[in-house]
Amino acid sequence: MTATVARIETYDDFVKVHGLLLAASGLPQSLHYKLFEKLTSEAFDGGAYFQIEPCEDSRQRRLLFTSDSMPAESNVFLVDHAWTFRLSDAYTQLQEVPGLARRMASLMCVDIDLNSDVKDGNGVAEENNPKLNVLDVVEKDINDAKVTGFDTVRWLELEELDMDDDMLLSLDLSCKFPDLTALSLCGNKLVHADIIVQEVTKLKNLRALWLNNNPVLENCDGHMMNAIVQGCPKLEIYNSRFTSNFGEWALGFCGDIYDKDNPGCISQSDSQFQSVTSLDLSNRYINSLINKAFSPVEMPLLSHLNIRGNPLEQNSVSESLALLEGFPCLQSLEVDIPGPLGDSAVEILESLPNLSLLNGVKASKILETGNHVIDSKLHPRLPEWAADEPLADRVLNAMWLYLMSYRLADEEKLDETSVWYVMDELGSALRHSDEPNFRVAPFLFMPEGKLESAVSYSILWPIQNVQNGDECTRDFLFGFGEDKQRSARLTAYFHTPQNYFIQEYEKFYQRLQFKNLTSLPVKSSSTRRLCRIDGRPLRVYTDIPPVEEFLTRHEFVITTEPKDADIIWTSMQVDDEMKRATGITDEQYVNQFPFEACLVMKHHLAETVQKAYGSPEWLQPTYNLETHLSPFIGDYCIHKRDGTNNLWILKPWNMARTIDTTVTENLSAIIRLMETGPKICQKYIERPALFQGKKFDLRYIVLVRSMNPLEIFLTDIFWVRLANNQYTLDKHSLFEYETHFTVMNYRGKLNYKNTPEFVREFEQEHQVKWSDIHQRVRNMIRSVFEAATLVHPEMHNPNSRAMYGVDVMLDSSFHPKLLEITYCPDCTRACKYDTESVFGPGEVVRGQDFYNCVFGCLFLEETTHVKPL
Repeated sequence: MTATVARIETYDDFVKVHGLLLAASGLPQSLHYKLFEKLTSEAFDGGAYFQIEPCEDSRQRRLLFTSDSMPAESNVFLVDHAWTFRLSDAYTQLQEVPGLARRMASLMCVDIDLNSDVKDGNGVAEENNPKLNVLDVVEKDINDAKVTGFDTVRWLELEELDMDDDMLLSLDLSCKFPDLTALSLCGNKLVHADIIVQEVTKLKNLRALWLNNNPVLENCDGHMMNAIVQGCPKLEIYNSRFTSNFGEWALGFCGDIYDKDNPGCISQSDSQFQSVTSLDLSNRYINSLINKAFSPVEMPLLSHLNIRGNPLEQNSVSESLALLEGFPCLQSLEVDIPGPLGDSAVEILESLPNLSLLNGVKASKILETGNHVIDSKLHPRLPEWAADEPLADRVLNAMWLYLMSYRLADEEKLDETSVWYVMDELGSALRHSDEPNFRVAPFLFMPEGKLESAVSYSILWPIQNVQNGDECTRDFLFGFGEDKQRSARLTAYFHTPQNYFIQEYEKFYQRLQFKNLTSLPVKSSSTRRLCRIDGRPLRVYTDIPPVEEFLTRHEFVITTEPKDADIIWTSMQVDDEMKRATGITDEQYVNQFPFEACLVMKHHLAETVQKAYGSPEWLQPTYNLETHLSPFIGDYCIHKRDGTNNLWILKPWNMARTIDTTVTENLSAIIRLMETGPKICQKYIERPALFQGKKFDLRYIVLVRSMNPLEIFLTDIFWVRLANNQYTLDKHSLFEYETHFTVMNYRGKLNYKNTPEFVREFEQEHQVKWSDIHQRVRNMIRSVFEAATLVHPEMHNPNSRAMYGVDVMLDSSFHPKLLEITYCPDCTRACKYDTESVFGPGEVVRGQDFYNCVFGCLFLEETTHVKPL
């Protein structure tokens, strides 16, 4: 708790108000006074010590130290915040705040056109010449071939020309260019796989084909690729991947031997590889390196080789090492570690003693320090964008490489959502290092002595001695060790070894497949029955107002003393501490089961289901990011590799009302969002069943009388929760709460729909029988609670009764998907709403009768208005 003063005038006032903030920042105490001076005088003097310069082909910036020298912990600098926002407001601010998108795009180096050096004032490529059409390009290439002396066109680039399937057919490429070696159709409007296969497979001499960024790939499985590879027997490159036919041509393309000016002769016999010294084969999805063209005989002078991002699954570690050992001049190697050459950098160097560099690190340093796992030279994850993509969209994609966050708190409560911010140009130029020379921390300066006057800054200070010309770096993952999945978290910023993560996913998935409900033993035990003594009412203690107000049955009476109650129905956790404080005993009935966290906390719920069933259809692929980040990254990489939908939803472990819940397809965003609290990451239901074009979910109320034997009941009614906006997967809509979320009684306009009306209209809209859907939901809910009894038998307590809310969504095939299970106090707000609006005229169970029904089922063993599952 911070002290309050009228206004910060002295250093003592500063420390009194900011003591906790100073301690949390990690700033050495010797710099506290200097920070006070700079904050009160607003001294931004970093420009006298630092210089920003472009790097990575102007796609990043770095910060250089330009003064003579600076000892560690000798100075502190203020860094302004260029943009501060809540995540839900990001897109709106970029659209509406003048100049914000332009500044952020420049700061994040996404204001350039990757394909042109000519830019207009908005950073977008200038089209001085009208765009050529397909026929113009074809005619130009034919004329160019004649000028250069080629008998025919062998390399054809028909990129971003709005070509559709009909145009592709009309070109008749196989007749015009029978000897075509390389064909790029990137960025067009090709939709039908059968037409593409038909036309491409006529090109029997084709060595390379690129179809990237065509609609056909969005919903395409591997059949099109297999058909093209089979129909083009010489094809070596397909969409940047090497095919199993790869050989000299593909290697020559990666070695900068073959290109448009030198596409290679069809019957070329003289090898041009004798002079090759460097070869980059990264991310070519190569399954086997053992190939006649890739050999020491063909490339005797090869000194640098990059084979990152290749599974090499057809080669054993020993086979791959033996092959590389045969290259006499190989001195520098880049490979995923752990990966196809093993898990140890030291062992790789011992097998390849001629190497002087491994992943950019000197071999001598690795051997001296004994680093067994090393991947120091990770390539930065640079954002990609299309030339016509608006600046705001580019920023939304790139910002996760620059964002930092904090959460506000005062004496009363912690803010529910985090504040994200981007440091100014100087701070954002600090790049990552595992051994940084500077440290950065957020700092809230309160000049008036209270939170309302706070101004946010970042503070920067040296933690090592720095000299003129040194690059200034910080640790993006300060405080995160391998116990917190540091290496996996680096994937937010760098291209880490995909193969390793895919292997981790495959191991995770295989473990799920071995799970089987029948493999878990079930033991029955008795459940104590509650009996009224001498006909007197059962005394109920509750701190939940609707129970006190609406429980009107004569069999129950409300008491204000917990120790006197037969039944404790509370929103508080009934633990040993509470029992001691209130006098509650083990003989009283409580509305909680032991270990019910295995159901009501999202990560435990997923774990419970996965332990029981593996990966049932009704549970979307789910990862606890705090423990299974690596297999999640592998799953993400597989979706990206296969071109399938990669949209995910992140949910906090134990927060309601969709607080801190995000939908995104950005891998860096997913990893960075872990910083705002522990989360699960779940595959988003991209194609839900819709009601009148809107997303919805269903809240079912489940009453649990016993866990062993399992006695559960479903109420006659359920709540229909509707989104307010029409459903869409447009990327901008992901920031719209009222499009993708359905809990509107806390945010947005609340639209009610009573059960009979919804069922009738839904059946008419979709021509289905709700009874069939309802039975599938019932089966799923039963399975969930069976999983809990089997995986956690310790849940059983004869004195426990409980009510849970089970949230369900239907997919486009009308199959249920489990969303979450909530605690009793949160699972129904029925009584706070107008009963006619919620339940509708003629409903069997009205709001004022709800708790009478619940207590009758759980404590009097009645089944009116509930059905056993």
